[in-house]
Amino acid sequence: MFKNHPKGLYALALANTGERFGYYTMLAIFVLFLQAKFGFNVDQAGQVYGIFLALVYFMPLVGGILADKFGYGKMVTIGIIIMFVGYLCLAFPVQEKSLALIAMYAALFCIAIGTGLFKGNLQVLVGNLYDAPEHKAKRDNAFSIFYMAINVGAMFAPTAATKVTNYFLAKGGFSYSAQIPSLAHQFLDGTIKPEGAEVLKNLAIEQGAGAMDLGAFSSQYIESLSGAYNYGFGVACISLIISMIIYVVFRNSFKHADYNSKQLAAKQAASGEKVVELTPAQTKSRITALILVFLVVIFFWMSFHQNGSTMTTFARDYTAGYADGFTRIGFDIFNLVLVAIAVYGAFSVFQSESRRSKIISGAIAVVAVAGLIVRYIGMDTVIPILPQIFQQFNPFFVVVLTPFSMSLFSMLAKRGKEPSTPRKIGLGMVIAAFGFLILVCASNGLASPLELEKVGGVSDTLVSPNWLISTYLVLTFAELLLSPMGISFVTKVAPPKYKGAMMGLWFVATAIGNYLTSVIAKIWGSGMQLWMIWSVLVVLCLISAVFMFSMMKRLEKATEDC
Repeated sequence: MFKNHPKGLYALALANTGERFGYYTMLAIFVLFLQAKFGFNVDQAGQVYGIFLALVYFMPLVGGILADKFGYGKMVTIGIIIMFVGYLCLAFPVQEKSLALIAMYAALFCIAIGTGLFKGNLQVLVGNLYDAPEHKAKRDNAFSIFYMAINVGAMFAPTAATKVTNYFLAKGGFSYSAQIPSLAHQFLDGTIKPEGAEVLKNLAIEQGAGAMDLGAFSSQYIESLSGAYNYGFGVACISLIISMIIYVVFRNSFKHADYNSKQLAAKQAASGEKVVELTPAQTKSRITALILVFLVVIFFWMSFHQNGSTMTTFARDYTAGYADGFTRIGFDIFNLVLVAIAVYGAFSVFQSESRRSKIISGAIAVVAVAGLIVRYIGMDTVIPILPQIFQQFNPFFVVVLTPFSMSLFSMLAKRGKEPSTPRKIGLGMVIAAFGFLILVCASNGLASPLELEKVGGVSDTLVSPNWLISTYLVLTFAELLLSPMGISFVTKVAPPKYKGAMMGLWFVATAIGNYLTSVIAKIWGSGMQLWMIWSVLVVLCLISAVFMFSMMKRLEKATEDC
């Protein structure tokens, strides 16, 4: 699985791991921060979240155009520096509300610009590594490995955010309660209902602040929780420093892949190689195929990135705040690490060529399983869970399922039955629809979000965490068919002179999808029943799949000469 890949792949993957760790640490608590610091409701927070994600994924188009002209490596370096400035601004607590808003928006803008220069161009460098004939056949596998590395960083992010915020909230003398921020802002704004005031009073008693005036308690809790989130954002600054060190130290391993179409043509001319030019018809066919794929992925990301918005709200307001039984094993990041080690150890047993390697791999897998059993026995019978922690399941599933996915498609490829990349994307959309169908079932009979506002936004009927975990599992199957394969498809199909721009357009499609996440946030409090909200996403995914399969012959024909 990891054999015969250029060393540059691992250097670039690790650099991206650090950056994604910081980004997803921030994203895990971002909506919760908006609601705690500024009193935003789901609609308002969803708008900011959607616009920010749209900018993050739109800016790679600008970054790609600049890189096509000035070089990919240079843009990556500048991007890391600008991102660092943005995270640093976000990490500093500002008490005055209007100044805090300005600082936050400035920080988000810097993060979006920096990500635009960094993310897409780093992936073009990975693609360039596989332009070489000896590596060309491993392009899809390479992007699966690269995507897995991204998710290693993302897997640890929610736990890092939770540990840091809980620590600093405890230093302020408080513990996390999902109901308090909304009720505290209602109290301070003078909009709280009598029943809400009674709930807030009881929560203040639980926090050990029963003797405190409710106004003082509300102000202090909001200040402490918001400050704790600021420290959580500071984690991203540290991770970016690590990414920059990896990128600089190991640059020689991928330096040869830092070229654009003009530099490649000049190199080929100097060495006497034949320069292959696409005809205008081929260029048009390839770009058309890419645009058709981009149209479909818009609706995937609109659905998938509900994880940081309405799915986190569902975790907070409709899901039990504790885990018991076997489920609790998944809410400890170290348990998940042991599961991942056991899986990769087992795969290594079958893929290692020497007997010694097989024994070592088997021993590692056995030790990991034994450690997991010991940790499980030692866990509390019931453990508390916070809403953002559910976001660790998707990257965990990506890390664990990637070797299965790679093995399956390698086996199919050897038999000449591997689906084309466009066909994988279409299947991914069908599977995504099934993922949200799980939430439709989970939400049947639950109160609408509008009905919860009067009592602080938390339902009397709470569903099992397993509903959300199952949804994340199914959505991960869809993601593995769509995201790494789509990125690989772009680097393979894009005309050489437009590589940066086409990768940028992939992210523009992602940006549009991310902004459209706010549509679901907007209807969240409209009075629509909860199961109907999730049904909207089911329908959109199925329509996208039908469109993809209707265009399949055209898409596959456009890629025949790649």
